Amino acid sequence: MAFTTSFGFPGRSLHGLLATAQLLLLAAAWHLHRREVWLACLGLIAVLALLAWMGALRRRRAVTGMPTSRIASAAQGYVELQGTGRPLDINPLQSPLSGMACLWYRYQVERQTGDNKWELVEQAQSDTSFVLDDGSDWCLVDPEGAEVLTRHCKRWNDGSYRYVEWTLQGQDRIYVLGNFLTRHPSQGLDAGADVRELLAQWKQDQAGLLRRFDLDHDGQLDQREWELARRLARGEIEQRHRALRLQPELHLVRGAPSSLYLISNHDPHELARRFLGLAGLQLGIFLLALGWLAWWWQRL
Repeated sequence: MAFTTSFGFPGRSLHGLLATAQLLLLAAAWHLHRREVWLACLGLIAVLALLAWMGALRRRRAVTGMPTSRIASAAQGYVELQGTGRPLDINPLQSPLSGMACLWYRYQVERQTGDNKWELVEQAQSDTSFVLDDGSDWCLVDPEGAEVLTRHCKRWNDGSYRYVEWTLQGQDRIYVLGNFLTRHPSQGLDAGADVRELLAQWKQDQAGLLRRFDLDHDGQLDQREWELARRLARGEIEQRHRALRLQPELHLVRGAPSSLYLISNHDPHELARRFLGLAGLQLGIFLLALGWLAWWWQRL
């Protein structure tokens, strides 16, 4: 079994998807080698390069333009956080491919076909939350919908199969751009609704309900007995709500509509340099595609 380790961005990030689409378009134009195909593919490559250039600059501005907040004093809304990652539970998440303990994973499995091409067999990623601790406090990080950029990438071959695994690992220095929310367990409590729900639960056990509140043992609850049940239900709900109000607040980071949600174990300065490099590369591809497009257009 061959085994290698590399560092980089997961291929399903936006820039990875756009770069893959550009390569596929170039391969299609080269294979068909017809003027109209070249014109169409080069035009699409130029559009994708422009989108990738704008996306890379947007990411760089987000990374460089947002001050780092402390979890204990972070404002509600869009924030930048940095801290140490650790599992939410004492039993950490494990990657299905390597069995490695991690905070987050994504993997893909490809199989080599008879014509020496690779086809995707399986891919998946975790959505389990993990803890970010910056020393002032801790918060949960929900990776669902995030663009995760990690330096931990392992690739290996086993026979006709090729495996790629990306992970965030415990004790990594984690950088997060996302929507910060603080919730209290008592937030949104509705005593009336909770009392009605509790009474509905009691009604499902008619024998138990009669045993507790049928004071005259006539097999049914009259108005006085039902009022007693309601008072006891209100008392139980008030007790539950008092216990919830004593519990600490919970901080959470997750994605927000139309905002970049980024999680990475790269240093933010390194991220900014990488995004600037990607922007320059895509600008070059855009200009090259336009020049090549003009050459093909002149041949018509």
